[in-house]
Amino acid sequence: MQRLLVTVVALIALVAGVVIYNNLPKPQPKALVYDPPRTLQPFVLESSLGHNVSNANLEGQWTLLFTGYTFCPDICPTTMADLRQVLPKLKQYTDTPVKVWMISVDPQRDNVKRVSDYAGFFGDEFVGIRAEHPQLYPFVNDLGLMYSIPEEGETDYLVNHSAAIVLVNPAGHRQAIFKAEHIIGEIPTVSMEQLATDFSIIAPTFH
Repeated sequence: MQRLLVTVVALIALVAGVVIYNNLPKPQPKALVYDPPRTLQPFVLESSLGHNVSNANLEGQWTLLFTGYTFCPDICPTTMADLRQVLPKLKQYTDTPVKVWMISVDPQRDNVKRVSDYAGFFGDEFVGIRAEHPQLYPFVNDLGLMYSIPEEGETDYLVNHSAAIVLVNPAGHRQAIFKAEHIIGEIPTVSMEQLATDFSIIAPTFH
């Protein structure tokens, strides 16, 4: 009888524990998560893969997209290096490949070879993307990002561009956007620690 009583008490405690756990507030990502994920308008862009890419090339993988350019003095190389460091951690949260697309917003100076060499320096998971402004601007705008266009005839210039990173899910839809941190005296960059934490929450929920 005593053994039965102990068993019943243990079962009650187990059920109570499950109920309490299920009612605990679930961790929420700090990134802006699109619910439902947003489709991307059709696009065709040049890439470092040796062929043009379109929406279909975003399917079957998680893709981190950000704007940059090979002459960028600070945000771009910092972000690329940070992403290279965090990629192994991101892969722990998914069985699906994780890729990075660096979208050049300087078509005047960044040809396919330049973006290919630049992206290739950081690893096989990095893809360099480029296009002329008529194809590039609608794509970047559709991502919710922006960039500036230099005055005609300029040859030595900086390109102002978004520092945020967009996450595209394996269905090829925008899943989230990681905003850059703006700290006085420092260049605006996305916190890789927070990105990894958010990805650990977002990735397992994708079906």
